[in-house]
Amino acid sequence: MDLRVPRLLKRPRRAAAALGAAVLLAATGTWTATASDTPRPHRTDRVLTMADGTRVDTSYFTSGGGGRRPAVLLAHGFGGSKDDLRAQAEDLAGHGYAVLTWSARGFGRSTGKIGLNDPAHEVTDVSRLIDWLATRPEVRLDKPGDPRVGMAGGSYGGAISLLAAGHDPRVDAIAPAVTYWDLADALFPNGVFKRLWTGVFFNSGGGCGQFEPALCAMYQRVAQSGVPDADARALLQRRSPAAVADRIKVPTLLFQGQTDSLFTLAQSDAAERAIRANGAPVKVDWIAGGHDGGDLETGRVQGRVRDWFDHYLKGEKAGTGPAFRITRTGGVDSTDGGTRSRGATADAYPGLRGDPRTIPLTGREQRVANPAGASPPAVSALPGLGGGGLAQLSALGTGVSLDFPGQYAKFDAPPQRTALRITGTPTARVHVKSTSAEAVLFAKLYDVGPGGSQVLPGQLVTPLRITGAKSGKDVTVTLPPVDHEVQQGHRLRLVLATTDLGYASPTAPATYTVSLKGPLSVPTAPAVTTAATPLPSWVWWLPLAGAAVALALLLTARRRTTAPAPDPELAEVPLVITGLTKRYARSSDRYAVRDLSFRVEKGQVLGLLGPNGAGKTTTLRMLMGLIRPDGGEIRVFGHAIRPGAPVLSRVGAFVEGAGFLPHLTGRENLELYWRATGRPPEDAHLAEALEIAGLGDALARAVRTYSQGMRQRLAIAQAMLGLPDLLILDEPTNGLDPPQIREMREVLIRYAAAGRTVIVSSHLLAEVEQSCTHLVVMDRGRLVQAGPVGEIVGSGDTLLVGTGTPLAEPVVEKVAALDGVVSAVRTEDGLLIRLEPGNTAGQLVVDLVRLEVPVLSVGPHRRLEDAFLTLIGGSA
Repeated sequence: MDLRVPRLLKRPRRAAAALGAAVLLAATGTWTATASDTPRPHRTDRVLTMADGTRVDTSYFTSGGGGRRPAVLLAHGFGGSKDDLRAQAEDLAGHGYAVLTWSARGFGRSTGKIGLNDPAHEVTDVSRLIDWLATRPEVRLDKPGDPRVGMAGGSYGGAISLLAAGHDPRVDAIAPAVTYWDLADALFPNGVFKRLWTGVFFNSGGGCGQFEPALCAMYQRVAQSGVPDADARALLQRRSPAAVADRIKVPTLLFQGQTDSLFTLAQSDAAERAIRANGAPVKVDWIAGGHDGGDLETGRVQGRVRDWFDHYLKGEKAGTGPAFRITRTGGVDSTDGGTRSRGATADAYPGLRGDPRTIPLTGREQRVANPAGASPPAVSALPGLGGGGLAQLSALGTGVSLDFPGQYAKFDAPPQRTALRITGTPTARVHVKSTSAEAVLFAKLYDVGPGGSQVLPGQLVTPLRITGAKSGKDVTVTLPPVDHEVQQGHRLRLVLATTDLGYASPTAPATYTVSLKGPLSVPTAPAVTTAATPLPSWVWWLPLAGAAVALALLLTARRRTTAPAPDPELAEVPLVITGLTKRYARSSDRYAVRDLSFRVEKGQVLGLLGPNGAGKTTTLRMLMGLIRPDGGEIRVFGHAIRPGAPVLSRVGAFVEGAGFLPHLTGRENLELYWRATGRPPEDAHLAEALEIAGLGDALARAVRTYSQGMRQRLAIAQAMLGLPDLLILDEPTNGLDPPQIREMREVLIRYAAAGRTVIVSSHLLAEVEQSCTHLVVMDRGRLVQAGPVGEIVGSGDTLLVGTGTPLAEPVVEKVAALDGVVSAVRTEDGLLIRLEPGNTAGQLVVDLVRLEVPVLSVGPHRRLEDAFLTLIGGSA
């Protein structure tokens, strides 16, 4: 099952299984069909009318061959539709299943209101779909009206799989992924409103009005008060699998994500305990990714789900895998930049409290403030931050959480004498006293390195609402479940913060007094072991081949892979590119960039020009260390560029667009971005970047209120943070109107005025002519010309020949073939002709008259557009 996260489309209700930009509330599951000679499964689309008149859009997939077969119902994720599941359905149909997909109420082409898997509506719809499957001649029946059927789905679709198994005894096996067991517990953990995720949830459904009225009213009530009431909890609990916990008695394969602040590992833990208590087979698999991003392990998960159904639906002797499996990540693979991962397994699911180890904590009684308006808030997980998000960074050992002094209490454990693996839910006891009737705190367990840097595993926090706190109260802190290794010499740190960006906190100011009441208890689950990696075959023949390889290296003088030493003579030169070459993938004779060389000096605003396919973006990506060249060299301030080269800290870039959190202000977005880099706040030079960008009072407004031009300028300001000596911008004026383009031009000029350097790739030639001091023109991956704008625009070897009327193409071809002419491009009223060095206008005029070209005027051109068309010979 592929739990990839497509980006949210412009129309929320047509979103391809996503909750927000780079957010995974959907995690639908699209299988990757393998290429074969097997005919594509047959698909039939039909709309089925439910008992209340709601129309549900379905697709039915079967492959050739006779006989009856088991059926599989595939449920899509929130914001998606049946269309997201087509590849997965075709794959399963090709493996001998009859597969039915459908768009849930309120999504795709189905009618009705979104009920969040309401048993009276969405769950009843599933039973009607099973009724329909029972009438199909291809589907195997266990008895009349009872088809052999399994269900799978991710997130929203995972929950309907669990609910259907509890409501309809005809469901025979399920494989839900990254989903919830108790939706009230997920959105209102410990009585605290998970504000950001819930807001994303309702907005991505198309707005509150697309939901059942009771759900809309509930959301508006809780969002306004910031406190979930008993009625809100009851409403969500009735729509949760936990409501039918004692009735789910089918083989269940549970996948849950480790980078998931929406549906944590505790949700699958509760499901496992309930289903196992019913006597049903159940296995648990903790994948690396989740709703906060990360690796969703598409291929492995896909294969395991298929094996599960082969075993329990077809009755084959397929292996279903270990009772418990977890993917453990750590570090970066130096060969491709990817995250390293390995599987660990156990013969029994250990739960979240297995084999606890007691660790002492120290720290005095501490007084912390809940600020008025709960601002500024601490930062942990952030719905909407893509590419793995903060959780992925924490898996790589990068601390990105933010706590404000005076707003948190901390208690430290001693350094670890040996490495410690935490697998499950740590707990601690504290005493809390408040100046208000109740207190809200956010508990985190940091891994603190010897140098003081701290990492929050999974970027996960536990919110706590403590009633009766005015007189003081002992509290058990149940921290988020994680799988995390604390290395030797590191220490654990318990932090209790008064605010968190993802949650609603009391807005009235208060003071909390926090003290320790006991040690930290950490689950270790020693029965979960990581399989040893088998030795590859090359280990055995490597000693024999070593001498031959060494000799070959000497004979061929192979290039060293270590980075070349810095060139002191180029220490003050922002950029020197020499012989840069990049071939297209799987091609030895096609080049994206070939033998490119140019130099950029301080204070220049360089325009990088060329038609589509000229190699501009490839060049910029190599310059930023995102891809490796096949040949040549890039030096920035004398240092050779490699992926992760330290000198890249002196480079700021805006290449593929910037993603901002719409609910935060412009300033908050920039501060959060800089904090995520791990560099000191004083190095951001935020005030200077903002002054150059010229956003003014808009910085205090939410980004969702920004115009396109303001977003572009905020993106440029983000690239300017730290005042990098070299700023790279790819199409910075895209989508801007003329006044906004003029403002952007002034931004670039102001930035370079202090001696810094700007490289701009743009297709707006008139704008480049006004804002750039120098140009590099590329075509088909090669350098065509480089130099100051004035020289290129006023180059004497390019002439504008006026003819009064357009010339016929055969005449233009004859002119282009003249001796001494490099190129000839037709204009509305003449020709742009580029001469070879040494040729004169006089000789050209003689040749034009001989060809009977009606010459009315001859002179040097003065527009960059004319020069550009001439330089590239019309290939644009």
